[in-house]
Amino acid sequence: MNASELLANTLSPDAHTRDDATQKLESASRENFPAYVLMLASELVNDASQSHVRNAAGLALKNSLSAREIARQTDYANRWLAVDDATKNKVKQDALMALASSAGKVGTVAAQVVSAIAAVELPQGQWMDVIGILLGFVSDQSNTSLRVATLQAIGFTCEALQNKPDILSMRSNEILTAVIHGARKEEPSPEVQLAAIQALLNSLEFVRDNFDREGERNYIMQVVCEATQNSSVPVQVGAFECLVKIMSLYYDKMNYYMERALFGLTVMGMKHSEPDIALQAIEFWSTVCELESELAWEASEATEYGELPENESKFFAKIAMPEIIPVMLDLLTHQDEDADEDEWDVSKAAATCLGLLAQAVQDTIVAAVIPFIEANIRSTDWHLREAAVMTFGSILDGPDPNVLTPLVNQALPILIDMMADQNIHVKDTVAWTLGRICDLLISTIQPDVHLHPLVSALVAGLQDNPRIAANCCWALMNLADQLGYVEGDDPETFNQPSALSPYYEGVVQALLRLTETATSEGQHRTAAYEAITSFVTHSTLDTIPVVQNTAVTILVRMEQLLGMQNQIVGADDRNNWNDLMSNFCAVITSVIRKLNDGIQPLADRVMTLLLQLINAAGKTSTLLEDAFLVVGALSAALEQGFAPYIPAFLPHLYPALKAHEDTQLCTVAVGIIGDISRALGDQTAQYSSAFMNVLLENLQSDVLNRNVKISVLSCFGDIAMAIGPAFEPYLAATMGVLRQAGALQPNPLDIDLVEYVSLLRDGILEAYTGIVAGFKSTSKVELLLPHAPAMLELVQRCLADTERTESSIKLAIGLLGDLADAFPGGQIKQLLLADWIANELRMKSRVSPETKRTVRWAREMVKRATA
Repeated sequence: MNASELLANTLSPDAHTRDDATQKLESASRENFPAYVLMLASELVNDASQSHVRNAAGLALKNSLSAREIARQTDYANRWLAVDDATKNKVKQDALMALASSAGKVGTVAAQVVSAIAAVELPQGQWMDVIGILLGFVSDQSNTSLRVATLQAIGFTCEALQNKPDILSMRSNEILTAVIHGARKEEPSPEVQLAAIQALLNSLEFVRDNFDREGERNYIMQVVCEATQNSSVPVQVGAFECLVKIMSLYYDKMNYYMERALFGLTVMGMKHSEPDIALQAIEFWSTVCELESELAWEASEATEYGELPENESKFFAKIAMPEIIPVMLDLLTHQDEDADEDEWDVSKAAATCLGLLAQAVQDTIVAAVIPFIEANIRSTDWHLREAAVMTFGSILDGPDPNVLTPLVNQALPILIDMMADQNIHVKDTVAWTLGRICDLLISTIQPDVHLHPLVSALVAGLQDNPRIAANCCWALMNLADQLGYVEGDDPETFNQPSALSPYYEGVVQALLRLTETATSEGQHRTAAYEAITSFVTHSTLDTIPVVQNTAVTILVRMEQLLGMQNQIVGADDRNNWNDLMSNFCAVITSVIRKLNDGIQPLADRVMTLLLQLINAAGKTSTLLEDAFLVVGALSAALEQGFAPYIPAFLPHLYPALKAHEDTQLCTVAVGIIGDISRALGDQTAQYSSAFMNVLLENLQSDVLNRNVKISVLSCFGDIAMAIGPAFEPYLAATMGVLRQAGALQPNPLDIDLVEYVSLLRDGILEAYTGIVAGFKSTSKVELLLPHAPAMLELVQRCLADTERTESSIKLAIGLLGDLADAFPGGQIKQLLLADWIANELRMKSRVSPETKRTVRWAREMVKRATA
């Protein structure tokens, strides 16, 4: 079979033919990659071939060069770079020639190939003339297809190299000139204008220097603003997209343009009859509001520290509010009755924008929207009723609660009554708004006045359609979260009934009934289980029987579901089964945390089901994670009573610890070792050798995500604290690893690395703290003496870091105190008399009361150890 037929077969409607062709292509790429890419490139450039075959060749070629996953992308790049120059040059030449094709989408596909090669080669300093070649093509006025495809190639290349702006910034002037030339209103071809506008969108990151120069900036803004008035709708949409991105990148330079043009253009854009244009114009104001909320937060932070903010708000949203609010309120009434619930439309976009506007302008918005709400909340037209409720729900986050409280008090009875509205769209928005009130303004709900009608309305709503039921679940969950007992509160509040206590049994039963109904699938079933979990978490002593009954109900369901797994047919059934099991695990975890050692009578049953679930889950890592989290909670609740289950559980834990490519599962598995060590205490010693070996193996893995390695380091501390002096055989190796990791110094310009090193140091401090605690007050404490300088060196490094976090300060000072406490007899007196220690213990910076207590305690310990 020749290449043309093979490629045509990859597009066949017959699955067998398609899969066979795809497999043959994959094996061709593995057997002889250079021959494979040459074959595809010659098919792409072959004018005699049908365009759909040429497109298939181009896409296969692009997919052999680029991938979403970073690891695979690296492999593909290395494979291409290893190909001989003659082959690479021929493929590049064919791809560039195919840009001129006028057949179908061949030019666009060729543009994707060119950008995929450029994205691999330019960072290596290769194919440096590609931008020059493309710029030459753009100026060829005789071939419109070539200009369109070339502008697309430039745009795709800019997009592919967004994280490496320095590579293209050298050519930014030329790229910008070519792109802006194509986007001008004088350009006769709308296809060229569209390709140019899209290329401009992708190049905006690279043209920072051009935006700094007023003349160039003015010209770019003029071309983009003119493009918003183009006769072609796609060009207008692209121009508004550019304005959104320009605002997010160059907000501080937008004052002049807002006054002269942007303000009027975007308000007109929001009113446009073409939804795609209106959506981008709304997105423009959403972006402005998000930026200004962020700037307001930065300003308040700066004021708190007596500094000036780095960037100042221009208050565009506040100034524009009188103009944009009437437009947005009108757009809210343009709901599409038949729209799919996930379909984004102008009314949903306007509601989102209104919520962001409320956060940006705060109290000012209230007076601007109240007349609309009052005029329409009882309207006979459901569009107006729903828009009024949506407006009210959207402004609850932003204005001062004291300003909103009287309005909410007035609105609550009306909203509760509206849960019986005849229109499902209105009911849905009312349920969402009640959920927002429960979440954000719980103080407005007076238990003796509102709670009974509110809970009754929400429980009745559980029997409504899935969306309304899901919003009612969310509202009930918020009620429990905000009104219920919170772990860590005064124990006396746990012994007293909460305002929700009288409703506990009825609500939980109604939620459990909802999860059983035939239509109960997907999101609203999960929402019901999340609400049950919240009620369990926040229960008080008088509602513990409800928690116990819930546990039994869920375990029965779990047993039934495990018995049904042989009946699973197809992916949908499997996903449904997995989702249900995840929900069960979440509820059981919260039950265990609430009952603590009161779970003992059910422990055998729980553990038996978990082991069955782990066996059934196979390689489904999300289910394994859920099951492991229940095991962790059970070990914490039972402590040494968990010991009988360990021999049966460990054979399932080790494979998860060795699943280095699965970051999440491995992290949870490492956490379980910590849970087991804390639960068993010194009984962990019998397993410590196996634990330490597998953890040290994980540290040496090249595949394992570096963040998991941080969890491994702090896990060393858990094991050492549990087994105390029995940790001696692992001490030297562990301390060597910790010292080496603690020496890592990040490049301050690499933000990701700076953040990682901060987390890494916290993990090392936790490990040191556990090790010191394990050896402190034992006959083996002297073994720590040689390591004290390295530990204190890390403490000093963490405290000297200008970007230090509160948790780092607390951990570092805590470790300092622990070391002093471990050697009260002056063995490390000279180390503790260092000037930096005295300075840090006189800490003046603002920290939480808890950290202050740690500092005071450490000061006492150091004073005693240096006396």
